[in-house]
Amino acid sequence: MDNIFDLSGRTALITGGSKGLGKAMALGFARNGADLIICSRNADELEATANKIREATGRGVEHIVADLSRRDGVETLVQATSERSHGIDILVNNAGSNHPQLIDCIEDDAWDEILQLNLSSCMALTRAFVPGMKQLGWGRVIHISSILAFAGAPARSVYAATKAGLVGMARAQALELGGAGITVNCIAPGPFLTDLPAAKLTEEQRQIIGQRTALKRWGNTEELVGPALLLASNAGSYMTGSVIIVDGGILANLT
Repeated sequence: MDNIFDLSGRTALITGGSKGLGKAMALGFARNGADLIICSRNADELEATANKIREATGRGVEHIVADLSRRDGVETLVQATSERSHGIDILVNNAGSNHPQLIDCIEDDAWDEILQLNLSSCMALTRAFVPGMKQLGWGRVIHISSILAFAGAPARSVYAATKAGLVGMARAQALELGGAGITVNCIAPGPFLTDLPAAKLTEEQRQIIGQRTALKRWGNTEELVGPALLLASNAGSYMTGSVIIVDGGILANLT
């Protein structure tokens, strides 16, 4: 049987690709034959990650510095991508952040920044790269949502709203684009100990969350690569408008 996870000849754009889940997915895609464009706000981290992936896989890796929490940052990424590639086959909208605030303390600036980064930039990038996918008759769009699209947490109103928005957007986009050979799906990660939760949570909080999962631990970033490869490749060709929850079983726990 042919390798249905093979991404040879495909170019993937992964936002937030310099570290954490984005870096893991980028390396996984490159190991399965994809050329890459990775984007983040940190030039040094981007260059280091791009060099590491090139050395490990021999694949082509471009890196573009862009701040997607700003509308002009999205424009910068789209323009630079058009200059450095013949087109994007796989778009992974992974860049995101969180600014925990209680409901009566939410600041307009924080709301606007997180909404732009976590949701609006995903719409804008999809809008920019879908025409090329339509011409090809093949494309994959993967939005990285969160289990907080399905379960609440104190001081997470803004973050949860944006991640739930991605799920709704993916379903609508899937219906619109399926006839063009383009699939649109979400991955909803649970507790992965990336830089974001590591900075926001105490050690005690991290232990409590880990124990709430069925597997009694946080996820390793590499454990998101398999689900991402499924949705990015021909292996997931009949999946669209779907959400893959990768959470170690934490949503199964009602206690």
